[in-house]
Amino acid sequence: MTKILIATLLLTALHISATPIPTPLHTSATPAAKQEYYSIRIYQLKNAQQETRVDNYLQAALLPALHRQGIPDVGVFKPIGNDTAAIRRIYVLIPLKSLEQYTGLSAALLKDARYLADGKDYLDATHDDPPYARIETILLQAFPDMPHHAAPGSLQGSPAEKVYELRSYEGPTEKYFNNKVQMFNAGGEIPLFSRLGFHAVFYASVLAGSHMPNLMYMTSFENMASREQHWKDFGADSVWKKLVADPQYQHNVSHIDIVFLHPAPYSDL
Repeated sequence: MTKILIATLLLTALHISATPIPTPLHTSATPAAKQEYYSIRIYQLKNAQQETRVDNYLQAALLPALHRQGIPDVGVFKPIGNDTAAIRRIYVLIPLKSLEQYTGLSAALLKDARYLADGKDYLDATHDDPPYARIETILLQAFPDMPHHAAPGSLQGSPAEKVYELRSYEGPTEKYFNNKVQMFNAGGEIPLFSRLGFHAVFYASVLAGSHMPNLMYMTSFENMASREQHWKDFGADSVWKKLVADPQYQHNVSHIDIVFLHPAPYSDL
């Protein structure tokens, strides 16, 4: 079953990546870094009680178990205004070394006795008292020009003040989607974000999700005022003005979703 799932995911990724993406040249002394995969879990919650139960599960059971599996940086985030939302959400970002690690993770966790004990309230919940409404999962692969996630450790302020901005860019077709991915990589959008201090956590192509073809990326800021100033600087930058006017990069985004998040106090990122 695992082999079938891996093959299906690889065929999907191959179809989405039909247009070649130019990547920087690497010498034999500096081989290309292996690109990470990311799993984004979005817990949909009906009330504060479910949110508390999922928080407890993540903090006491899942994150420690993932750490024992060699996954040290797990991000947990909540949308700004989550407390007053009709459907509350918790976002969990899990960096992975390979598709094999992704497909084998559930089985590995079920062999972890401590995880099963620490997560008992969540794992053994009854049908009439579930800890969540639904879970959405998105599988992604890191861009070649940022093959590994980054922890924005230099950000100042409390978790309640920090803003993590998660963006999804949908392309009208696979070809236009690949063109936007090229714009980030060979086009130089990633180094522009870096130069302007956006503290990116990741940039990635979605391999399996409900809004394909699309890419997603996450940037981070000390507060909302800092976020507003960074985007103002981005829009005014001469490199961006030249890039966005380039004829080869036109009409490659048909829809944008933006979610503003705060890190949970126990988040690794």
